Amino acid sequence: MLEKDNAVLVVIDIQGKLATLMHHRGTLFQNAVRMIQGAGVLGIPIIWTEQLPDKLGETSPEIKAALKGEQPLVKKAFSCCGDDAFLKRIVAVGRKQVLLTGIETHICVYQTAVDLIRSGYEVYVVQDAVSSRIESNYDLGIERMKDAGAILTSVEMSLFEMLRVAEGDQFRQIVRIVK
Repeated sequence: MLEKDNAVLVVIDIQGKLATLMHHRGTLFQNAVRMIQGAGVLGIPIIWTEQLPDKLGETSPEIKAALKGEQPLVKKAFSCCGDDAFLKRIVAVGRKQVLLTGIETHICVYQTAVDLIRSGYEVYVVQDAVSSRIESNYDLGIERMKDAGAILTSVEMSLFEMLRVAEGDQFRQIVRIVK
């Protein structure tokens, strides 16, 4: 099970025009923001990436606004693990449970998940906070990550799993976020 003291959230490449072309774009954006806000409430570190922002554009404004205080790691490789700055950051965070959100499910999210699993991380794909342009590619990405050993979760499931109890200030804040 997810443990808030052992988890890190990775927000992958929700940027530029490409982000606006995602299947169920509204759900993706809403749930990515919820996941970012929930991570903030629970004190979970966030690693945020942008794929070639000079070509693809910056992170979408609503996502960027939720990531206030964070800085993106710029990457060229599809897998976040293909970037030295990402690898240094994830090692420095010192947590072994990685929650993945972002785009595209069958490319950057998939390749990152597989590389992290091979490196000994426990990978949780936040299924309602990842997307692809085409639904069949989304489905295929989810299936391949699951086959590789990733654990599927959702925004609500992961946040309440890390909370453990229905009491206290964090619980009240999470309830407001997911409503």
